[in-house]
Amino acid sequence: MDMLHALVSGFVQCFNLSTFNLMMIGIAIGFVVGILPGLGGPTAMALMLPFVFKMNAVEAFAFLLGMTAVTATTGDITSVLFGVPGEPTTASTIIDGHAMARNGETGRALGAVLMSSLVGAVFAGVALGAAIPIIRPLVLSFGSPEFFMLSILGISFVAALSGEDALKGLVAGGIGLMLATIGLDPISGIQRYTFGQLFLWDGIGLVPITIGFYAIPETIELAVLGTSISNKEVGEFGGVMEGVKDTFRHFWLVMRCSALGTVTAIIPGMGAATTQWLAYAHAGQSSPNKERFGKGDVRGVLGPGAANNSTLGGSLITTIAFGVPASVTMAILLGAFIIQGIVPGPDMLLPPPKGHLDLTFSFVWVIIISNVITVGICFLFLKPLAQVTQVRGGIIIPIILVLIYLGAFAEKNAFEDMVIVLFFGALGWVMEKLEWPRPPVLLGLVLGPLAENRLFLSTDNYGLAWMHRPGVIVIFALTLAGIFYPLIKERREAKEKAASSDANPEAATSPEHRLQFGPAAWFTLATIVLLALALWQSRDFGFRAGLFPWAIGGPTLVLAIGQFARDLYGKKKKRQHQVGDTESDVSFEDERQRTILIITWTVAFFVAIWLLGFSYAVPLMMLLYLKFGGKEGWVITLSVTFGTWLFYWGLFEKMLNVPFPEGLLLELLKGGQ
Repeated sequence: MDMLHALVSGFVQCFNLSTFNLMMIGIAIGFVVGILPGLGGPTAMALMLPFVFKMNAVEAFAFLLGMTAVTATTGDITSVLFGVPGEPTTASTIIDGHAMARNGETGRALGAVLMSSLVGAVFAGVALGAAIPIIRPLVLSFGSPEFFMLSILGISFVAALSGEDALKGLVAGGIGLMLATIGLDPISGIQRYTFGQLFLWDGIGLVPITIGFYAIPETIELAVLGTSISNKEVGEFGGVMEGVKDTFRHFWLVMRCSALGTVTAIIPGMGAATTQWLAYAHAGQSSPNKERFGKGDVRGVLGPGAANNSTLGGSLITTIAFGVPASVTMAILLGAFIIQGIVPGPDMLLPPPKGHLDLTFSFVWVIIISNVITVGICFLFLKPLAQVTQVRGGIIIPIILVLIYLGAFAEKNAFEDMVIVLFFGALGWVMEKLEWPRPPVLLGLVLGPLAENRLFLSTDNYGLAWMHRPGVIVIFALTLAGIFYPLIKERREAKEKAASSDANPEAATSPEHRLQFGPAAWFTLATIVLLALALWQSRDFGFRAGLFPWAIGGPTLVLAIGQFARDLYGKKKKRQHQVGDTESDVSFEDERQRTILIITWTVAFFVAIWLLGFSYAVPLMMLLYLKFGGKEGWVITLSVTFGTWLFYWGLFEKMLNVPFPEGLLLELLKGGQ
C-alpha cells in the first residue's frame, strides 16, 4: 500500500505547476545540449547544478533529470543527419543511421531512432519503479561496513573502465577522495588542509570543481577547433512514420536492447557510452542480414537508440539504492542530493515521513514524461532542431564562459570559488592532454564524505572485525575483479598483438622501452609530492580526523609511485594529433595560438568580473568577445549580448536573488568619494 501511495504521490508532484515548469526548462536545455556536439550531458548538468539551491527536492530533480533524460534522444538527431555524435553516448547510431541518411532514408532513420529512444526511456522508468521493492530488503540489510566498501567499489569500477590505463584511474580516484577531506572534520572540528583560509573550512565545493573539470576543457576544445558546430547542410525529411513502424516490426529487438542497457548500467562505470555498443553488437548478431550492417540497416539504429535511453534507469538504481554513482552524470546528480540535504541509500526506499520513497517514484515519472514530451516535439520540429547545429562556436563560447562564472559564484557567493574553477579547469585540461581520466576524481570527491563517515562508524562499532563480514568480503572480491579484469584483458590483448606481429614481421612495430622524463612523468611526480605532503601533515590530525586520509592516502601514494615508474620506463606511444577526443586538422602552431587566446579570454572574463562585478562585466565581456573574438556582426553581437544579460538578470538577480557584489574597482571608486 505504501508503494502504491508513493507511486501516485510521485506522479502528482511532477504535475505541480512550478515542478512541471522547471522540468520543461530542463527539457529545453537538454534539447540544445544533445543536438550540439561538444556540449556533453555532464558539462551541462555541472553548469545547471547551482540553480537547484533555491528549489525544493522534487523541483530540483525534475529540472536535472528532465535535462539528462533527453540529451541522448536529441543527440541521435545530430548523429543521423551529420555523422557527428551530438553526445558521446550516440556515437554508435552514426554507423547505420548516417548511412541511411546518405541512402536517402533520413526520415526513416530519425523516426526509428526517436521511437526506439522513447521505448527505451519508458522501459528505464518502469524498470526503476519495479526494482524498488526488489532491492529494498537488500539495501536495508546493509550496515556501515558494506556501504564503505560500496563506495570503494564504485570508484574502482569507474577507474578501471574509464580508460585504457586502470592504474591512472585508481590514482585519480584516490586524489578525489583526498580532496574530499579538505575542510573541518565534521566530528572533531580539526582543520585539514585549509592553509589558514576561511573559505576552505567548508571544503572545496562540488560545483566549482565539476564546472572547472568539464566546462573549461570543453570550451578550450571548441575554440581550438575553430569551426561551427556543423558545416553540413540539413537535407529534406521523409518517411518518418516508416521508421516508427520499424520500431514495432522489431519490437522484441528494441525490448532486448532496452533491457541490456538497463541491466548493464547497474554496474558502476558501465554507462551509455558502453551499452550503446553492446546493443549495436547484439543487434548485429541477431540480424538475419548481417552483411547489411554498417550500410544502412534500421536494426543498427533501433538497438543503440533503445539502449542509450534505458541506461538512465539502471544508473539511477545503483545511485539511489546504494549511494554509489554509476556514472559521471550520476556523480553530479549526487551533488544535487547533497545540496538538498538528502542521503541516497535506505532512506530513498522508505515511505514518508521516515524516507523519500515518493521522491524516488517521482524520478520514474520524470524520465517517462520528459521523454514523451521530447519525442513529441522532435517529431513536430525535426528540421528547425537540426538547424541548431549550424550555430557557430564563436557565439556559444562567451555564453558558456558566463555560465561557468555564474555557476561557480552562485554556490557560496564567493569570488574564491571562481579561482577554484580556473585551477581545476587547468588541471582538467592537463589531465585530458596527458590521458588521465577525470571521472574518478569527481566520484572520489562526491563519495569521500560518505566513505569517511562509514569507515569511522565501522571502525568505532566493530574494530577491525568489520573486515570479516560476509557482505564486505563479497564486495571486496567484486572490487578486486573490477580492478584486475581490465588489466588481465589488456595484457592478453597485448600478447595476442605481439604474437600476430611475430607472425607478420613486416607489420611488426616494436614499442620503445626507454627512460623518458616527459610531461607525464612530471605530472605524476607532482602528484606523489602532494600526496606525501598531505600524509605528512595528517600526522597531527588525531585518530578520528586522520583515519581516512591515511587509509586512502597511503595506498594512493603507492599506486602513484607505480605509475611514476611506468611513466619513466614504459612504452612510448605514438599519438595522433587530436583536440580533446576529436581528430583534428588544426596544425600544432594554430592549436597553440588558439589555446593561448581562449585561455586569455577565460582569465579576462574573471578579471573583469572581479574588478567590475557581474552586472557590468557580463554585457561588456560578451560584447568584446563576440565582436573581436568571434568576429560577429553588430546585429548578432548586440542581440546575443542582450539575451545573455537578460538571462543573467532575470534568473539570478530577480528569481534566485543572488547577492552579487559590485566589484573591487567600483568599491574603491565609491570609497574614494
